[in-house]
Amino acid sequence: MKKFAMAAIGGTLAGAVLTTQVAGPLIAQENANNTSVYEQLDLFGDIFERIRAQYVEEVEEEDLIEAAINGMLTSLDPHSSYLSPTDADRMRDQTRGEFGGLGIEVTQEDGFVKVVSPMDGTPADEAGMQAGDFITHVDGEGLLGLTLDDAIELMRGPVGSEIVITVVREGADEPFDVSIIRDTIELTAVRGRLEGDTVVLRVITFSDQTYPKLEETLNDLVEEAGGIDAVNGFVLDLRNNPGGLLTQAIRVSDAFLEEGEIVSTRGRDQADSDRVNATAGDLAEGKPVVVLINGGSASASEIVAGALQDHRRAIVVGTKSFGKGSVQTVMPLRGEGAMRLTTARYYTPSGRSIQSLGVSPDIVVQQPPVEQVEVMEDEEEDNARRRRSEADLRGAISNDSLSEDEQQIIREEQEAAEQAAELRIEDYQLAYAIDILKGYMAIRSEQ
Repeated sequence: MKKFAMAAIGGTLAGAVLTTQVAGPLIAQENANNTSVYEQLDLFGDIFERIRAQYVEEVEEEDLIEAAINGMLTSLDPHSSYLSPTDADRMRDQTRGEFGGLGIEVTQEDGFVKVVSPMDGTPADEAGMQAGDFITHVDGEGLLGLTLDDAIELMRGPVGSEIVITVVREGADEPFDVSIIRDTIELTAVRGRLEGDTVVLRVITFSDQTYPKLEETLNDLVEEAGGIDAVNGFVLDLRNNPGGLLTQAIRVSDAFLEEGEIVSTRGRDQADSDRVNATAGDLAEGKPVVVLINGGSASASEIVAGALQDHRRAIVVGTKSFGKGSVQTVMPLRGEGAMRLTTARYYTPSGRSIQSLGVSPDIVVQQPPVEQVEVMEDEEEDNARRRRSEADLRGAISNDSLSEDEQQIIREEQEAAEQAAELRIEDYQLAYAIDILKGYMAIRSEQ
């Protein structure tokens, strides 16, 4: 018994020695790391004092500290940043769907400001700005070397004032200037219309208004069409939608899903991870859905497109999306400012991260450039002038095998086909999406 007790004590002592041997270096390493951090903070304080005392011009201490904070955040990724009280107010206005400016969502790439997407009906959209444009100068002042927030600040100004931005565009031989008149941006989150038997829902941004407006617009258009049985399908147009609120992306996805995962977010710690599932109820009542995306579809748009694609609930048409697969959390700070910090990556239901990769459409359809559209319009006018049929010939025999009602149906079908041809010139990608729905319904009706 004494031997057993001695063995137990010996084991305890050995364990204590082993613990001391392992823990000692770890504690020393942690102390060394803390010492290094404190030394760096002392260095920061030293530099701060020298700038304040010896810089050629007097500087505002608050400006120095804000610049240091913003530099720390922007060094992490393009989407983390410090928001001054004024910037925080602007951001809150934007999520409510109303703000002042040009109407473009931008990011930073290679030191220049890159347009993620122009927003529908805004000054930037009307001036012809396109997703993928690089802005190199504002009113002649170069943006290279500026932070994204500083560059955005240069683009802000009084409503009604003019700004000239210099743009570099893929396919253009030289940079060119674009003149834009600043305005108050009031975004309608969702717009809709009927194209024949198809309900087209254009989602412009993911703000507080998005899901309520989507549900209202969809129900109104279904009623206008004569009920859900009269609708052949839905087009969810997410092109040039820069994203917005994650909660709204989840609600829009859920609107077309009966069950299953919508999105998962995974942070640095397991506690920061989350998984969201759909609830029962499909606003489209099982009707086919086509989602339109392009290089200006980012963030929340990609969540919706990825969820509906993974569940085979929709066919995704267009071109590869922007590829912003990270989640930013806005954290209030003292002094009414805020910090926007990337805290997680999001994943589609199949477990894919689209960060820097984007959502790849099921069917790649390019939108023809403006020059090609103009050629198509000219060709269509020439064809219309040359097009003649049997009915145009003098003395042509009439068709007496069909009743007047049957002939009227054929004429209506021909008119619908001509309208579809006009839509292909106006918006080729949308026309392609509608053709998919028509083909799907034609096959289903024959089964």
